Amino acid sequence: MTKVIDARGLACPQPVINTKKALEKIEEGILIVIVDNVAARDNVRRFAESQGCTVKVEEGNGDYHLEIAKGFSCEVESKHREAKENDNIVVYINSNLMGIGDEELGRILMGAFLKTMIGAEPQPKKIIFINSGVKLATEGSEVLESIIEMEKKGIEILSCGTCLNFYGLKEKLQVGVISNMYDIIESLIEADKVISP
Repeated sequence: MTKVIDARGLACPQPVINTKKALEKIEEGILIVIVDNVAARDNVRRFAESQGCTVKVEEGNGDYHLEIAKGFSCEVESKHREAKENDNIVVYINSNLMGIGDEELGRILMGAFLKTMIGAEPQPKKIIFINSGVKLATEGSEVLESIIEMEKKGIEILSCGTCLNFYGLKEKLQVGVISNMYDIIESLIEADKVISP
């Protein structure tokens, strides 16, 4: 059975929420989700894949059609068990400065924190940037090189789309992907450990 969800024009994170609700209603089948922007496309795709589903994306007339297959090759529970066994560490950064006090010191500390994290063991699974923290992953950031290095090591870099929009930085994101509040909350809930500098 194929169900179609038209999520065009919906604000973040509604396309992901609608996708989640629809997937919860089916044991097995195909779900087609239609979105009209890249951020929604990527957020829905990431969510569906995190649930163990396979996703195919087609573009046409400025829209994106995501074909999500559930129940054929997805093992949601085992995927989640595997993640739990591997120390799912998430780093949550909500400011471009570290600590409260002198701004220059805060910048120095944040730079040192991110640079040191490159060699940390175990490595975090994800780094989430929200509020002014998104400035660290955008053009002109003094710590961009460290974040790019961590992404190369397989760490997922997520930046809040609402925050990027607020600061006028959406087009200046240099590393990682634009995320949404639903994705961020899921990542924090599923984490074995959350680190917030």
